[in-house]
Amino acid sequence: MATDNQHDAALALHRFGFGPRGDGITRLATDPRGALLAELDRPDGALIDDADLLDTGEAARAVFDFRQERKAVRFAQRAAQPPAGNANEAANGDKPRNPGPALPQQIYLAEAKARFERALEAETGLLERLVWFWSNHFCVSADKVRPYAGAFEREAIRPHVLGRFSDMLLAVESHPAMLVYLDNARSIGPESVAGRNQQKGLNENLAREIMELHTLGVRSGYSQADVTNFAKVITGWTMFPPRNPERGGEFTFNPRMHQPGVQTVAGRSYAGTGFDQGAAVLHDLARSPATATHIATKFARHFVADEPPPKLVEALETSFLRSDGSLKALARTLIEAPEAWSAPRSKLKSPGEWLISATRATGVAVPDARPIIGALNMLGQPLWRPPAPKGFDDVSAAWLDGLAQRLEIADQFGRRLNRPADPKELVEAALGPLAAPETREAVARAESRPQAVALLLMSAEFQRR
Repeated sequence: MATDNQHDAALALHRFGFGPRGDGITRLATDPRGALLAELDRPDGALIDDADLLDTGEAARAVFDFRQERKAVRFAQRAAQPPAGNANEAANGDKPRNPGPALPQQIYLAEAKARFERALEAETGLLERLVWFWSNHFCVSADKVRPYAGAFEREAIRPHVLGRFSDMLLAVESHPAMLVYLDNARSIGPESVAGRNQQKGLNENLAREIMELHTLGVRSGYSQADVTNFAKVITGWTMFPPRNPERGGEFTFNPRMHQPGVQTVAGRSYAGTGFDQGAAVLHDLARSPATATHIATKFARHFVADEPPPKLVEALETSFLRSDGSLKALARTLIEAPEAWSAPRSKLKSPGEWLISATRATGVAVPDARPIIGALNMLGQPLWRPPAPKGFDDVSAAWLDGLAQRLEIADQFGRRLNRPADPKELVEAALGPLAAPETREAVARAESRPQAVALLLMSAEFQRR
């Protein structure tokens, strides 16, 4: 008979982590809450230390050199192209070999592999779930910043995932990937030196998304004038051009692009002190009660329910304000709140969470990132490629249309399962006390092991947090 601790262990792994791996439910059953809280006491636990991964500047410079070299090769090939009369001779020559992925894609694949490996190998996955949450909250798109998307997560999200929200906010908004993604790298103050000389304009994209999506939230009282003034404040936040051999791709504050003078944002005036002017606005936005409400609601919605328990949201909001935006305290409040454990398991896992959970549960080997990337594309959640700056939707309805595709992928998991596995044992390892009698019976009556695995992975209990 299952104990309450076994039930809580299985719930902890599915709601707050990436699902069980091996005998994970049994290992966690001694103290489920304690095991999750212990992860929060690992200050560097979210970091990825891999010397083979390039930082943003290195990636920018490497990609610039790569593209310059390709241009030179194409120019040389055109110059050496045979006359029209020799076209048949050229056509019968050796066909060019496939050189493989271009460098930006190689960088993207390497970053993806590191991300997936961390999630697959995690004990519970709580820290990685936090990383994924904040990476979607502060999203960029690989469609626009492919060489920088992974580095952005490693450099701006992971170091601060247990730190203060204000520190993460500053790191995110000043990161070259965000500045390029939301067009701030070329935003110029109308009355700046560059603005007067070049007649180039102000771009409000980053300022608007910081207020609407990253901090205060919609309908929180700020005005269009606040957006415009904030956009002026962060002019000059840009990056060295990738062609710069030493600093290309790195953040820089360019005073020639910065709008001079005092600006008023959300009822407060900020002196024109260069970079510090923008940092001061971010500091105040991070500490706004509206930001606390916005973050608490999103946090509870992500981990617990589309319509999260009001008491849980209130507790998270209070924690955020009293701790000065401590994200460790926020996560601890979540784990310690009774409402976070008693809420029904009605929320559908996102495609990424389900894929990682399925891989952990079955033990299917993933040699590189491409199979998971392909599956994410198929399921409508392509890696680091959200459809808009607000990130991927974090409600169940967003993923209902992809359930048919999940069945196809579940069948593939069943066919690729190499190790002998008793279907009943798989149910116990993957769901334990969460498995309904109907699911146990369906898996036990499956006509084949692949079918049993597919039924398990498609069960309501496995699909939900």
